Amino acid sequence: MSKKMIGYIISALVIGTLIFIMVQNTLDKPEPIDTASTTLSQTDVAQLEEEGLEQYAQAPDFTLTTLAGESVTLSDLKGKKVILNFWATWCPPCKAEMPHMESFYSKLTDEDQVELIAVNVTQSEKLGISEVENFVDSYKLSFPIPLDETAEVTQLYGVFSMPTTYMIDTQGRIAQKVIGPLDEKTLNELVDFMD
Repeated sequence: MSKKMIGYIISALVIGTLIFIMVQNTLDKPEPIDTASTTLSQTDVAQLEEEGLEQYAQAPDFTLTTLAGESVTLSDLKGKKVILNFWATWCPPCKAEMPHMESFYSKLTDEDQVELIAVNVTQSEKLGISEVENFVDSYKLSFPIPLDETAEVTQLYGVFSMPTTYMIDTQGRIAQKVIGPLDEKTLNELVDFMD
């Protein structure tokens, strides 16, 4: 391949990328940011910390259907501590945290009064629900996986980066927001910190 041909290919890729960015901006549809594999400036990090809902705000209610076909309504869980996680199968940090989530969930008892709800942002999945099913099977996940097929709940919670986890206290308020993957130790600490 000649240098001239390589130049044409590179030019086409650059132009294609610019067109793609312009179309995305025109649609005004924010795409999730994978903070674990993206280099961010301090300004970007500060902006990410501001995304989403504020601490102590009332968590917006929603109802979604799980992968198992059951209905999950957040307000039905009032009185329990809720770990509300937003994730996608294509997200490397989400993949890293899922074994920790499963290990944490498998040790919960009724006495703990803790619920783990892992909302899949299904709208962002290229292969749709089948991709989520394969992911859940391969990671042997047993906690509820509500499907946000329209990303309405994801937008309601102001989620742009995945994973994002909201810790919701027994009064239905946001106790903490974590952008990025969690491990089992951190999950335990965050739950213990909540009322």
